[in-house]
Amino acid sequence: MKIMRDKNKVYKAAFFDRDHTLIHGDPALRQARTDMIERWSGKPLVVPDGLFFRLLGDRQLLTVENEIAFFRTYYTELLRSQGITEQINARADALFDADWLKGGVVYPETRAVLDWFTAQGYRMGVISDTFPSLKLTLEAVGLDQYFQCFVCSDQVGVMKPEPLIYQTALNLLGVSASESLYVDDYDVEADGARALGFTAFHVCRESEPEKEWDISSLQEMVDFLG
Repeated sequence: MKIMRDKNKVYKAAFFDRDHTLIHGDPALRQARTDMIERWSGKPLVVPDGLFFRLLGDRQLLTVENEIAFFRTYYTELLRSQGITEQINARADALFDADWLKGGVVYPETRAVLDWFTAQGYRMGVISDTFPSLKLTLEAVGLDQYFQCFVCSDQVGVMKPEPLIYQTALNLLGVSASESLYVDDYDVEADGARALGFTAFHVCRESEPEKEWDISSLQEMVDFLG
């Protein structure tokens, strides 16, 4: 379904979700982490239901240092849940080191699309339901230089589709929602941006586009503008 652009509308900024929009995780890294734990425990890994969020509780991880401390605690408790007690601190550190800022895979069209927006003079930002390492994760895959702001839910205090997280990004770049594009792999989060006045796309890579603002690739944002 071709989306028609209002030719009278002027855009100044483009905002992107991170996970499953710009990048995705490497399954091989997740498997390597599982293999490490199973080698130490001698049995298949069974992660207790809700362990991560039970440990997180209602805390906001406001700094990268807070985030690092939390993940070290999480890996320690995960190992304990598997009956592992020997060298537990060293093994938790090994899991953290194998995982921290690693495993991000850039989608094939991402760099070309970001290059296009940069060449056209757009300001760009990332809005993500995640922790303070948002910018660092994009540095790790060489995408950070494209963006002028990095807005994560833990530092704002709300998650998408709450208006505050989108408005925070708009304020940082000094643009209005009507001057901005947004893309997310969750339709409810794209809808939340659209309700504020963004031109918002839902990228659905694993299924066929069904609704008006569904796209299968970030390249379709360029096609829309071009």
